[in-house]
Amino acid sequence: METLNVGDHAPDFETLDQDGKTVKLSDFEDKVVVLYFYPKDNTPGCTMEAKNFRDNIDMFKEKGISVLGVSVDSSESHKKFQEKLGLNFTLLSDKPKEIVKKYGVLGLATAKRVTYIIKDGKIVYVYPKVSPREHAKEVYEKIEELKLV
Repeated sequence: METLNVGDHAPDFETLDQDGKTVKLSDFEDKVVVLYFYPKDNTPGCTMEAKNFRDNIDMFKEKGISVLGVSVDSSESHKKFQEKLGLNFTLLSDKPKEIVKKYGVLGLATAKRVTYIIKDGKIVYVYPKVSPREHAKEVYEKIEELKLV
């Protein structure tokens, strides 16, 4: 399956976060959501990207924007990753690879590094290729440019 495009409906999903709590995309219906997919916990690029969102999360929270990181790692792996890095946003487990398939981001065995900006259940922007170093700021600036909040 190909990556979703701007204007496409954002497929709903239900999965577990790093604390074992159930999370559904529909829980964020009236919010802007940054849904970022990444390959694997505790790898260099994914650690860099997670730290970048962590260090910039306040500007997202001030505007009511939710950041959700998704990989095919387990909730337990996400919990360790969160605690190790002091992450202050939600990590979602997609062990059965259902979400990555719905969003067209399944690589060989992991998620591809792709970010979607979602508002009112629609994809409003897609980053099909992501540079993890400054990605959070890039996403925030795009949300402001698109006047989403």
